[in-house]
Amino acid sequence: MVSEQEVLDYMRRKAYRPLTVAELGRVFLPGGKGMNAFKKLLRGMEEKGLIYQTRAARFGLPEQFNLFVGRVQGHAKGYAFLVPDNEGADEVFIGSGNLNGAMHNDRVAVRLLPDGRGKTREGEVVRVLKRGNSRLVGTLHKKRRFSVVVPDDPRLGSGIVVPRGRLTAARNGDKVVVELTAYPTPRTLPEGRVVEVLGQAGAPGMDMLVLCRRYDLPDDFGMKVLREAENIPAAITGADLRGRRDLRDWLVITIDGEDAKDLDDAVSLSVLPDGMYMLGVHIADVEHYVQEGGALDREALKRGTSVYLPGRVVPMLPPRLSSGICSLNPGEDRLTLSVLMTVGPEGGVREYELVPSVIRSRERMTYTAVYRMLEGDPEFTGQYRHLSEMLARMRDLCLVLRRRRLRNGAINFNLPETKVELDDAGRPVAVFRAARTVAEQIIEEFMLIANETVARHAAALGLPFIYRVHPKPDEEKVAALAQLLAGFGYNTKGLTRLEPAAFQAVLDAACGRREERLINAVMLRSMKQARYAPERSGHFGLASEYYTHFTSPIRRYPDLFIHRVLREAMANGWRLSAKRKAELQAQAEYAAVLASERERVAMEAEREAVELKKAAFMEDKVGNVYPGFISGVTGWGLYVELENTVEGLVHVRTLTDDFYLYDERSYTLTGRNTGKSYRLGDPVRVRVLRASVEDRLVEFELSSGD
Repeated sequence: MVSEQEVLDYMRRKAYRPLTVAELGRVFLPGGKGMNAFKKLLRGMEEKGLIYQTRAARFGLPEQFNLFVGRVQGHAKGYAFLVPDNEGADEVFIGSGNLNGAMHNDRVAVRLLPDGRGKTREGEVVRVLKRGNSRLVGTLHKKRRFSVVVPDDPRLGSGIVVPRGRLTAARNGDKVVVELTAYPTPRTLPEGRVVEVLGQAGAPGMDMLVLCRRYDLPDDFGMKVLREAENIPAAITGADLRGRRDLRDWLVITIDGEDAKDLDDAVSLSVLPDGMYMLGVHIADVEHYVQEGGALDREALKRGTSVYLPGRVVPMLPPRLSSGICSLNPGEDRLTLSVLMTVGPEGGVREYELVPSVIRSRERMTYTAVYRMLEGDPEFTGQYRHLSEMLARMRDLCLVLRRRRLRNGAINFNLPETKVELDDAGRPVAVFRAARTVAEQIIEEFMLIANETVARHAAALGLPFIYRVHPKPDEEKVAALAQLLAGFGYNTKGLTRLEPAAFQAVLDAACGRREERLINAVMLRSMKQARYAPERSGHFGLASEYYTHFTSPIRRYPDLFIHRVLREAMANGWRLSAKRKAELQAQAEYAAVLASERERVAMEAEREAVELKKAAFMEDKVGNVYPGFISGVTGWGLYVELENTVEGLVHVRTLTDDFYLYDERSYTLTGRNTGKSYRLGDPVRVRVLRASVEDRLVEFELSSGD
């Protein structure tokens, strides 16, 4: 069977010229057998954007035809950008007249236009390789002869035409799911048919239901998946214990948020006679129950990750596993994969074991309880007296590990996390900044060192694996960041050399200053996004050569996959046959791409859900005045963040005391006549003008005196 890599290697030859499918067949299939499978391979490669077929039906690499392949990032005003597949490549601007029927999220091939202006490259779509949307969510507007569904996501265009007879029972103003039956062309709008009526906008729970449909987050599990889950025993059996290290007499606890239900990591700690720490990180052995290729495994791969929305969780695995037999609930025997690490007083791992185990968690601790106990709150010190010594040692080791990590150059962002409190109808009653204490840091540091240890172990053995990688930031973005920081008076030496420690030095210098949150946010935006990959290339943000995700197999598929690899290799003396290695490597390559995509979807959905709830929370606050700080400056106005993390726009049209000019180099708006200036980080007071759930938007105006 011909592989994608063989085709790519052949086309990369210097002497290669564009060939037809028949000509390529003669190269790769001398006997002529397997042509149908070969054509299918080429079609799949073309869909992925790995190769390109010309109008003359000849194949080559996209770059050989001066084409860029990537995903369309639409904009509400009609234009778009191409986000190229090539790591580090600049985005390409695509005007509305050059989309040629492409929509937001489509995978396309783009050719650069010769008359691009300034720094921004311009291009036109020459082919849609794969459609990114088959179904959309929007509001139905009935007309006399036809109806239009206006998408909730304005990046998807102004409307989908729905002919008569394709409305089902939808009423005017209903939220509906429409299936596209014809995609747009340069001269026609897209067409579709209503396949699901969600109900009237504003109904309780409608906002999250619409969001789930928009991001294709499934409501429930299919019958095959549920049947397979039901066949899993609700308690472990004697057969499950064979070959496992029995740690049930160890003092093991879980530490999670108050509302967590899927407890997939537990920790233990003791101090050895020589002063070393014995740190145990015990992770739910989900792979024991989710068999390779089964219905549960296929569904988990498709979902990629659990998604956490305000008041709602879309789990990767059914509750029978995620909050049942796989969850490390207190007082119950649970199967685990344990990393037992001997850690020196300087924070380095001296020795380690990776073993299948069985544990029994003693307590289900929360971050709040651990923090208040460590602070000496008598309400908690009495209740958890039996944990006091271990928790104190955990705090000590956490601080050692944290100092070591920062000393090695890791970047530690200090960005606020928003918590939304809902009533029984799903309405937000409180929005606040979540406190981050040493309790959260304990679990973070313990999981980091476990992940790093497992990644180093797998790399040393050459196992097929999924690593967590974080590329170096783009040099141009770092140069722009350095320019901004220089305006605030920061020393930016080392930034342009892309040294992680230099980034942390800036964050340390900003700590406690009014621009601290701003600098954290801008620096984060200058970074590339971390992703999953089947090969190790390091994690820039953690300043780590070896890193993976091992600690959350209930809610992340890469963790589940590498548990499978580790357990199989472990059972065979840490060896795998060449055939099995090749099978697992192919699975790792596929799963890494899919998991990265699903992670991005989950992040977007979670971010939008919180923004939606923030807007809903502010709807009855119109007219109220709040203190805040300028979190963004653009040509159209100021973005102001309140203490509760709600962000809103002060449009430039509301600044009526002068004509304000935008300086993109210093991120300031300055009055032409008065010289009055508004700059990133400046404290201001604002009055709420409008809050729109539909637009996910809050609008402010500066209150008098600002």
